[in-house]
Amino acid sequence: MGGGFSPAQFQLYLPAPSGLASSRMFKKFLLLSLPLLLAGCASNFTNLTPTRQVRNAENQYTVEVQFNSRQQTLRWHTIKPYVLVGGELLPMRPTVLMKNRWEGLVPVPAGASKVEYFYKFEYESTTFGGFENDSARSPKYQLKVLDAK
Repeated sequence: MGGGFSPAQFQLYLPAPSGLASSRMFKKFLLLSLPLLLAGCASNFTNLTPTRQVRNAENQYTVEVQFNSRQQTLRWHTIKPYVLVGGELLPMRPTVLMKNRWEGLVPVPAGASKVEYFYKFEYESTTFGGFENDSARSPKYQLKVLDAK
C-alpha cells in the first residue's frame, strides 16, 4: 500500500459519458419544450353570456366571450372562433367596437330548458421556419332558458 490512488478510485468521481450526453439532451428537450408548456396555460376565456335567458321565438340565444392569450407566437389575425354545441362547431363573429370579443348564436330546441357549450378558437402560431395550426378550448358553460311568465 503505497498511499497512491488506483484508477478504480478515480472512476467513482468521473461521470459516465452516456450520463453526460443524456443530461445535455434532457436540458435541450426542456428548453425546446418550454414554449409548449407555457402555451398550454396561456389562453384565457371570459364568458360574458348571462347564465339564464328568457325563451324567444327563434330559439337562438346570443353568447359572447372575451379571449386573451399570453402566447406571443399567436397570430391574432388568423383566429377562427367557434361555439361548440352538441358536437357541432358554430362560427362566431367579432363584437362591434370591442377588442378580443366575439359573439355567436346557440340553438336551444323548443322543449329544452338548458344547453351546454364550449368556446373553441383555432389559430396559427409562429414556429421556427413557418406557422402551425393551434387551438384553445374553454371550460364547459351552461345556458338555462326560462319560459316567459
